[in-house]
Amino acid sequence: MAVLMVVAFGVVLGLCFCTALLRWNEVRYRKKGLPPGTMGWPVFGETTEFLKQGPNFMKNQRARHGSFFKSHILGCPTIVSMDPEINRYILMNEAKGLVPGYPQSMLDILGKCNIAAVHGSTHKQMRGALLTLVSPSMIRDHLLPKIDQFMRSHLSNWDGKVIDIQEKTKEMSLLSSLNQIAGKESTSMSQQFMPEFFKLVLGTLSLPINLPGTNYHSGFQARKNIVNMLERLVERRKGSGETQRDMLGVLMNGEENKYNLSNEEIIDQMITILYSGYETVSTTSMMAVKYLHDHPSVLQELRKEHLEIRERKRPDDPIEWNDFKAMPFTRAVIFETSRLATIVNGVLRKTTKDMELNGFVIPKGWRIYVYTRETNYNPSLYPEPFNFNPWRWMDKSCESQNYCFMFGGGTRQCPGKELGIAEISTFLHYFVTKYRWEEVGGEKIMKFPRVEAPNGLHIRVSSY
Repeated sequence: MAVLMVVAFGVVLGLCFCTALLRWNEVRYRKKGLPPGTMGWPVFGETTEFLKQGPNFMKNQRARHGSFFKSHILGCPTIVSMDPEINRYILMNEAKGLVPGYPQSMLDILGKCNIAAVHGSTHKQMRGALLTLVSPSMIRDHLLPKIDQFMRSHLSNWDGKVIDIQEKTKEMSLLSSLNQIAGKESTSMSQQFMPEFFKLVLGTLSLPINLPGTNYHSGFQARKNIVNMLERLVERRKGSGETQRDMLGVLMNGEENKYNLSNEEIIDQMITILYSGYETVSTTSMMAVKYLHDHPSVLQELRKEHLEIRERKRPDDPIEWNDFKAMPFTRAVIFETSRLATIVNGVLRKTTKDMELNGFVIPKGWRIYVYTRETNYNPSLYPEPFNFNPWRWMDKSCESQNYCFMFGGGTRQCPGKELGIAEISTFLHYFVTKYRWEEVGGEKIMKFPRVEAPNGLHIRVSSY
């Protein structure tokens, strides 16, 4: 009995202590001028609720506090903005004290020279170097031929098989990017590179707790291994004296790339390219296959566009720049997939000084989560927003309207947007002209915190 009383007293005391901590945390942030909202527990804040409940957490908070509220998520005090006008202002005004504010785990693992970690003149230099790699002429003359050759090979032996399209598009996205970066050398390093890269990706979306067994620790170790592999690649290139026509070749060639980067900057650029394209290209490709399966009329229209391209070519002719520019409906399918699946929920910014925004004072060093997910389902922007309707994007003004944030906005708009669209378009070209498919089971698709099929998305493929 005495033991039970001690345990009960301990539980009550613990609850009282936790309640006091929670109350202290609320009071600590009850500063004059801050938006309404709750801060959750000390240190952890509301991260657990945010990750578990996802969009429902956001909707509940908006119902209680409005579309502009404070919270404490992903390890730091954060303002969440769900207002399209304010979001546009934030994305378009980096020079006014708003810089990238990505979680510490992401900055640590992607490297201090990655484009998300820098701002000002350094960002201008890093972005300039990236834009050189993904310019229209670079895509047309050098990258699209590599993409075409890779996609043909990647999809060559799917006939008669049951495949996990999630797994295949992940492999496709990473290996295609690695091929664009390292050319012929990518084949020999891909098997060692791939498992390390997948651990790196998991680590970027974790709390920065560097203890064995945590995703952060595993991701940080994976970064070290990847850096070692890329350092060896750079040294081999320098030792050979060859100039190759791939991304690494351009980064290392001072005549072609006026941005004279150090080895560390080159390696962080390569990791950035791999990381930024991986999630968007793989997930958009998987979800496009899912939506096309569920909407036969869309598949029919898409297949028609690609069969017309093939009719103008010999069987072994590759996809060229003019073919890519003749895929307006494919582009529409990609945009509609990105919108409806919401591949990117939003972006993070950080204040460099105390600043006023939407009538509130935001302290220096706070994050602002520009939450764009709800904009994708705004019926005034997208009539019948939960319908998969690529035809809406055939009106080019839809792509350029003020609240289309699927690829970011302002000076931070994704520099590799067109390259990603070219990759997905080429994949869809060979997939829909070569194959039919049916889903093997009704696997669950999760939409938050990332779009994924936890048990895979299995399809049975046969020749078209």
